[in-house]
Order: sequence, then C-alpha cells, then structure tokens
Amino acid sequence: MLLSMMSDLHRRYTVSRRLSTQLFLIFICLLGAQANAHDIDVTGVARVFMDEMPNNQYRLSIVDQQVPPLFNIERILPARCEGLAPGNFNYRFQCDPALNVDDRISFPWSFQGVVLVANWRDGSSVSGFFPGDGINIEVPLSELRAGAGSLGSLATRYLQLGAEHILFGIDHLLFILGMLLLLQGFWKLIQTVTAFTVAHSITLACAALGIFPVPNAPIEVLIALSIMFLAREIIMGQRTLVHSRPWVVAFAFGLIHGFGFANALGDIGLSEADIPLALLFFNLGVEAGQVAFISVLIVANLLITKILANLLRSAHRGLAYGLGGIAAYWFVERLPSLFLV
Repeated sequence: MLLSMMSDLHRRYTVSRRLSTQLFLIFICLLGAQANAHDIDVTGVARVFMDEMPNNQYRLSIVDQQVPPLFNIERILPARCEGLAPGNFNYRFQCDPALNVDDRISFPWSFQGVVLVANWRDGSSVSGFFPGDGINIEVPLSELRAGAGSLGSLATRYLQLGAEHILFGIDHLLFILGMLLLLQGFWKLIQTVTAFTVAHSITLACAALGIFPVPNAPIEVLIALSIMFLAREIIMGQRTLVHSRPWVVAFAFGLIHGFGFANALGDIGLSEADIPLALLFFNLGVEAGQVAFISVLIVANLLITKILANLLRSAHRGLAYGLGGIAAYWFVERLPSLFLV
C-alpha cells in the first residue's frame, strides 16, 4: 500500500512538473516574440512633427521608418483641408481657413499612440502624446495650441506613456523579475526597489536633459548582460554581494537601465519647453508600472507557495534559466550594433 501511495505521488509530481514546464515554455515563446525591446514594434509610439508655414500651409514629417505611408492625406485632415505636393520625407497640406482648436487629425495607424510636436508660426512649440484605439489615433489640436494644453493633460499622457514603456519593455521587466527571485525578506525588497528607482531616475534625468547623453547601442547590450548576470547568480546560488546586499547591485544596474528609459523618452521627440514636466510624469509612470508588476509577482508567488510549495524552488530555477536564455539572445542580437557607424 505504501509503495502504491508513493507511486501515485510520484506520478502526480511528474504530471505537475511537465505541465509547469509546458506553461513556462509557452511563456518564454511569448517573450521571445517581443525580444526587440525599445523599438516602435514594442513601445508602439510613432513620432510626427507638424510645422505651420505661410498661407495656411502645413508640413507633416514622420520620423519612424516603420510607420506606414499616408496615402490620400486628405482623409486624415478636416474636410476643408486639401493635400499638396509632398516634399522630401514629409507631407504638405493647406487649410482654408487655417487649423484651429476645434480641428482633429486622425492617423490610420494601429500603434499604441503617437507623439506629435507642433511648431507654430508664432514661434511656439507644443508636444503631446495621444493614445490609439487599435485602429486610429485621434489628435485634437486643442491640446497642441500654445497655452491650451493643461498640466493635468500633460501629466495624464506622460504617466500613461511611462507606465506603458515599463510594462511593454520586456527587458526591464525581466531584470526586475530576476532581482525579486534573489530577494528574501520584506526590507530587502524595499531597499532594492528604492535603490533601482533612485538610480534610474538619476540617469533618466541626466540623459533626457542632455547633461550626460549615452549612445543607445551599448546601453541595450549592457541591459542584456545585467539580466544574464542575475540569471547566473540565481542558478549558482552562491552567497555573493548580490545576495547579501542586492540594493548595491540594483543601484549599479539601475543607472544603466535609466539610460534605456531615457532613450525611449528622448526618441519620441519633445519640444524643449515640455521636457522637464514630461520627464517628471514619464518617470512617475515608469514607477507606477514597476510597482504594479512587482505587486502581481508578489501575489503570484504567495499563491504558488500555498498551492505548489514543493515546486516553487524548481519554478524559480526554471525562470532563471529562461531569463538567462532570453538575455543571451538579446546580447547576441544587439552586439553587432556596437560596431555599426
């Protein structure tokens, strides 16, 4: 009878382990499909500049090569506007009378949103982030007129953009996951998260304000290496500095990840007047997304601990191998960019 019970337990454990392995592989495949972090395919934010010219004429310039061309530009404009001959890398149109705060431009793109910088003839430059609905992206010009955009509107939009960047920036999430797998104790969690936050806030501000800009390619390579390093520490299980003082490592790598955040914010294009407030709210959005992700992981870990206590250690080790595998793929993929001019 005892042998029968042991056999039954072994069978159940084997089935559970196979199921968890299959689920983990599906999880890795889904992450692999988003392996290119920080490009428009992941952040889903297009960049557009609109310049007001004499005689009620306007020029739309699209920065990203991945953005589909605008065929028949008149369909995205108010009814009284007509398209003109396009220029080099831009579209031109004329409105009679001129554009006003009641007008809207509707881009036929399925991206998460668009950042549009409007340069008006009076010398003012106003930028804004506008989310999409999966089919179109509506841009109300009332939010792009000098003095028309409220502080609340700017705060809401860049909070959303920051939260979306961290939640769709898979490499940053995997780094946070790796740190959590190393932590034991509530206070270590608080210290580590605080150190990571302070560090990436410093470099995000320095890079976004142009105080200490860093090229994107080496930062992306270093981010991949940071995840590989954490994966190794989890697998080896040695009592190193990472285990005893994880906040020191979190701060060091947080400086690197901050430059990654800055690249995302800097690449979308902002008018100089909007940079300080946009930087503040973008960073707050990043923190909100980070806290949400950590909260979900903590709850999931508690549930797993209660339901599948025997499999928890194996699950952590499996996640570590997964983190290392994905980070190694990113490292190999990003390394050639260091040598491109």
